[in-house]
Amino acid sequence: MTIIKTEFALALNQVATERGISPDDVIASIEAAVIAAYKREYPESVDEEIAAKINKDSGETKIVKDGKDITPPGFGRIAAQTAKQVILQKIREVEKKTVASHYKSQVGTIIKGRVIRYDGYNAYLDIGRAEALLPREEQIRSEQYQVNDSLIIYLKEIADDKFGNPRIIVSRSDSRLIEELFKREVPEIANNTVEIKKVARAPGERAKIAVFSSQGGVDPVGACVGQKGVRVQTVTDELGGTEKIDIIQWNQDEKLFLMAALSPAKIQAVEIDQAAKRAKVTVDEKEAPLAIGKGGINVNLASQLTEFEIDIIQTKPQEEKITIENKSVN
Repeated sequence: MTIIKTEFALALNQVATERGISPDDVIASIEAAVIAAYKREYPESVDEEIAAKINKDSGETKIVKDGKDITPPGFGRIAAQTAKQVILQKIREVEKKTVASHYKSQVGTIIKGRVIRYDGYNAYLDIGRAEALLPREEQIRSEQYQVNDSLIIYLKEIADDKFGNPRIIVSRSDSRLIEELFKREVPEIANNTVEIKKVARAPGERAKIAVFSSQGGVDPVGACVGQKGVRVQTVTDELGGTEKIDIIQWNQDEKLFLMAALSPAKIQAVEIDQAAKRAKVTVDEKEAPLAIGKGGINVNLASQLTEFEIDIIQTKPQEEKITIENKSVN
């Protein structure tokens, strides 16, 4: 039996030369698939030791048992279809790997994507030459994804799925998304005049970013905020518009840094236990809600930013002293 020679030769040549696959690998894959197809058609031969032999020059395919040709009449059509399917599959596999290789150099950067599918759990995005996966755990919980939504995403990694196919994983919740957005919006960060020391984030709710500049005369916080807050607002808009971003000046003095990290609360005193990495922070009673934040978000983010466990100690305001003037009676 002979698979149509011209189609076979063209397909094999396409895979081998254009896609960079070894012809021998393609032939071996076709032979394995042809054997599987034969055993499906003739289940009584499942336990038999058989082999498929393909002439890669002519395309002639034979089923062989103990060195003898046992190819059934009419099996050529099945073999031809099987070969075509294998070749197309090989082409798809190589294309996926080629595309993944193209994006490998972009891991750790931000890219733009368009939502093409959302199954209620994962979102799938068109990122140009490939499809990317935005898993549930990498999403901003408050966001709702609709087809054709345009998003800025962080290209987190390229990992193989359970079938061995490369999968491009992107994120909306990764703290490095904020870093990359500020690099794009703030020239002083891009040219290393201002350095991002740390980012702490509750995606969709609030974030704190600690910045520093070793160059005199440079205000790192002001550079990130921008004139009339335009730079930080641009980053906020890219994150969906609901995530409040506190920009804090990093300080080598841990007490001063802790006080800044708990802003906007005003701090009375800070005691640090360096060995236990704990800090006791004293605030006025009326400042405690600001220091803690709704649901503890402010103190938790400050803890992430400074790497200290923070205990908030409240003090009551001193009672006003009433001075009674004694008046002499004449």
